[in-house]
Amino acid sequence: MIDKLELLLALARERHFGRAAEAAGVTQPTLSSALKSLEDQMGVLIVERGSRFRCFTPEGERILDWARRIVGDARAMRQEIEALKKGLSGHLRLAVIPTALPFLAELTVPMRRRYPDVNLTVLSMTSDSILAKLENLEVDIGISYVDTEPPPRFEMIRIYDERYVLLVAPESPLAKREHVTWAQAGELPLCLLTPDMQNRRLIDRHLEEAGVRQKPTLESNSMLVLYAHVRSGEWASILPSRLAETLDRPSRLRPITLVEPTVTHKIGVVVTKREPHSPLVAAFIAHAKRVANPPAVAVA
Repeated sequence: MIDKLELLLALARERHFGRAAEAAGVTQPTLSSALKSLEDQMGVLIVERGSRFRCFTPEGERILDWARRIVGDARAMRQEIEALKKGLSGHLRLAVIPTALPFLAELTVPMRRRYPDVNLTVLSMTSDSILAKLENLEVDIGISYVDTEPPPRFEMIRIYDERYVLLVAPESPLAKREHVTWAQAGELPLCLLTPDMQNRRLIDRHLEEAGVRQKPTLESNSMLVLYAHVRSGEWASILPSRLAETLDRPSRLRPITLVEPTVTHKIGVVVTKREPHSPLVAAFIAHAKRVANPPAVAVA
């Protein structure tokens, strides 16, 4: 049964019979046979199909929800048994919004030192993609915005607050300023992330709240592209302060605090709600909580 549900999840990810079979490492007839067997067992049609995949039926969507839970629990069980036999090991897959990538080492380095047999994969993606990948069990941990209440199937743990700066070249007329308002920043030629990124949507919102409707003259989904263009002196950018500090080493550019308003957004760990979590996910969450709330240092 678990193997059939794994194939169903592959079909949910790929939305294509051939690609799903290839991703799962089976032939297309094997996938079709497993799907037909599930339909016979459940007594319902799971997938609308003709010559190609169309969609999941309403009954199929409910079965898919259960498949995610059952497969997730089965994977967690196997991982827990392995941890009991030989300690914590395995593969942890992380999906991270681009603006949080510089912070990630504060979580992964100590994790690696404590659990040297754990391998990590880090993928950069949008906040919406992170939730979709978590739901389909394609990643184990998300690092994303946690300002709002999570959807019922997810839980979130805040780890730090994102603050914004205007990043300019040293020859900029603003380079010696300590503070710049959002309205003033909006008058500059800006290079920003593409609109599919939540960071960009937040920046657009704050500029609009400051009375600015500005279309950036350069957009990119790469932070390195933004940094390179700010260095040229032709553009400025609005970036989280942690990211600006990390990109600009050694320091060549000038980060200026943005005010009126002073804006923060919460960044945190996002995981699928499950009890208990797999040992790897539980260990990562425990470490993230320690980073977010370090123990107080006793004063002699």
